[in-house]
Amino acid sequence: MTELDGLVERFLAYIDVERGLARSTIAAYRSDLGRYTAWLSSRGIDAPAAIGRRDVEDFVSSLAGESARSRARRLAAVHELHRFIVAEGKAPADVSEDVKAPKSPGTLPDVLTIDEVAALLDAAAPQKPDDAVGLRDKALLEFMYATGCRVSEAVGADLNDIDLESHVARLMGKGSKQRLVPVGSYACAALRDYLASGRTELMGRAGTAPEMRAVFLNKRGRRLSRQSVWEIVRLAGRRAGITRPLHPHTLRHSFATHLIQGGADVRSVQELLGHASVTTTQIYTHVSPQTLMETYAASHPRAR
Repeated sequence: MTELDGLVERFLAYIDVERGLARSTIAAYRSDLGRYTAWLSSRGIDAPAAIGRRDVEDFVSSLAGESARSRARRLAAVHELHRFIVAEGKAPADVSEDVKAPKSPGTLPDVLTIDEVAALLDAAAPQKPDDAVGLRDKALLEFMYATGCRVSEAVGADLNDIDLESHVARLMGKGSKQRLVPVGSYACAALRDYLASGRTELMGRAGTAPEMRAVFLNKRGRRLSRQSVWEIVRLAGRRAGITRPLHPHTLRHSFATHLIQGGADVRSVQELLGHASVTTTQIYTHVSPQTLMETYAASHPRAR
């Protein structure tokens, strides 16, 4: 028996004797933790101190064929075991703490098709060459779709965070964690147009104290607010003829989904989004209804 197997047995005895859990509950824990330790063993891990957060995340990923409820139950058992391991002094920290169960398929994110995104971005374009607000809106939405950034990351971006020559941007995510993300050619072109004239005009509207750092400015030359971005997205959606409600996160959802559908692996998308856990990113691996219908039509003998 390995050290990890021994700890599992002690944990099961603990929830039986000390916590007095029902036999059926203990049996469920035994089954779930048996699955977990067998999976770890296949990786050559048989000691609690050797388990890392990525191992827990990858275990949850290995359960992709199960229902969301089953995965959540198994992860709950893993959480309980790791808390017990820390309490027993066998590991310095709970490596499973930040790993979350994937959301139920019933809460899929709002996603635009690639054509709808193109229409939205076209609708944000300036109506005339010297339209400073239009140049800003186009650059903003192109940047958000190109990077998959959160609205707070977009409005918080400073000029020295974006390198248009290298096509890369530095984003400040949750917990003040920074990450570098690529910026596509369309977004770079829109940013160049905006920075060349639109931002200069908006900065001039700030009066005696112009905004020197922020990339995206409001009509008074100050840093753009989150609320303003919501309005920009909503109005662009209306001009594009998109009838369902839109919000800034729709572009982030669409960015991730389109990458996955284009063949990007979940780990890479996790890094681009700045997610702490890969299980958060896995919500984007869903099959779109359109894809499902096309597969059905092409495969089912009586679909046509």
